[in-house]
Amino acid sequence: MRKEKKPKQKMKHRLVILGAGESGVGAALLGKKEGYEVFVSDGGSIKANYKQELFDNGIEFEEGQHTIEKILSADEVMKSPGIPEKNEMVKEIRKKQIPVISEIELAYRFKGNSKIVAITGSNGKSTTTALTYHICETAGLNCAMVGNIGISFAKQVATAPKELYVVEISSFQLDDIKDFRADIAVLLNITEDHLDRYEYKFENYVNSKFRVIANQTNKDYFIYCDDDEVITKRIPLLTIHTNPLPFSMKHEVKKGGYIKGDQMMLRIQEERVSMSIYDFALKGKHNNYNTMAAGIAAATLGIRKEKIREAVKNFHSLEHRMEFVAMVRGVEFINDSKATNVNSTWFALESMNKPTVLVLGGTDKGNDYSLIADLVKEKVKAIVCMGLDNKKIIEAFKDIVPVIVETDSAKKAVNASFKLAAKDDVVLLSPACASFDLFKNYEDRGRQFKDAVKEL
Repeated sequence: MRKEKKPKQKMKHRLVILGAGESGVGAALLGKKEGYEVFVSDGGSIKANYKQELFDNGIEFEEGQHTIEKILSADEVMKSPGIPEKNEMVKEIRKKQIPVISEIELAYRFKGNSKIVAITGSNGKSTTTALTYHICETAGLNCAMVGNIGISFAKQVATAPKELYVVEISSFQLDDIKDFRADIAVLLNITEDHLDRYEYKFENYVNSKFRVIANQTNKDYFIYCDDDEVITKRIPLLTIHTNPLPFSMKHEVKKGGYIKGDQMMLRIQEERVSMSIYDFALKGKHNNYNTMAAGIAAATLGIRKEKIREAVKNFHSLEHRMEFVAMVRGVEFINDSKATNVNSTWFALESMNKPTVLVLGGTDKGNDYSLIADLVKEKVKAIVCMGLDNKKIIEAFKDIVPVIVETDSAKKAVNASFKLAAKDDVVLLSPACASFDLFKNYEDRGRQFKDAVKEL
């Protein structure tokens, strides 16, 4: 009797994940759930909570090294956004032509029929994402806020899928998308940032940001700032398949949003929304742009104008983003630690209406401080440097600001600022730099600043 041949077992898709932070572990959980063979490799140490998640889910991992043989046996590699192309392991992966994807690409693959609002831009992403989510939640939609804010997109899809994802997306995440498509894409602005990751070519960074609309169709929407010259100069050069919805504070638009006088007007399909900018919970010109973008996204989702108005009025701003800390003997302290580039600091200074002691400094990312020189001259009475190397800041402002002090900790910076401030002044932490010289991240920097203020 002839033996029947057993059918060959189908080999599992081998997904290797570089980096075991929030996005890496999220991707690992989703890959495991979807039946992939998953291996996680982190060149540094893995945080205890992430390590526990990998243990609990039976996911193989290594830390403090990259085992080349294990990594190069991948069918596909998910690269965490913090890992640059110049990384030696990434070069090896590229040389072997193993497909590289980002975590948002993996999440998109398994998100089912859910909708995506994808928000990107050099500044204001977190605030706009949080406000858009708040409006959606106020309207009772089954939604989650994910990406660079909250938990990773992939982890949300793996553990608690929703009908709508409001996703904050960085240029690094957009670099490695293939099929990822946003139903609603929001591009707030483009200013020079992260140029060290883009061969110091602004053009490369601009291209990266515009990838947010790369796969959109005529069923989708593209919300963008019509007052941003970098965006408006690029749009005519592109073949855009999506429905454009511009927003402006300089002129009226037929579809999208604009502010005229003190009134915001949103026009999307048949829906018309109007409200006074004085009713916005978020103050300042830059936040008017953020509020318009969030309002347009919400109206595009079919949310009623009453709910949009209600949510825009009662929204609370984010931690580390123009966050009021305390009033100490008439001196106001503001934590804007999330301002990791010069443009973010420009927006913060632009909204100041009191004499300001500005706390600047950290790891410089190729900053051009001349961009804020005029605002510093107009509004800043003293600068307190908080970093290990402050030469560039001192050189940029020594002829503009009468007092510049150097410190190397949050506590020293707060104490120095308080001595320099008078009643009715504001101390603004808006560093214009990354935090890695003295702190774990911008959250750690912001919390140490707040703790030091409370000690006063």
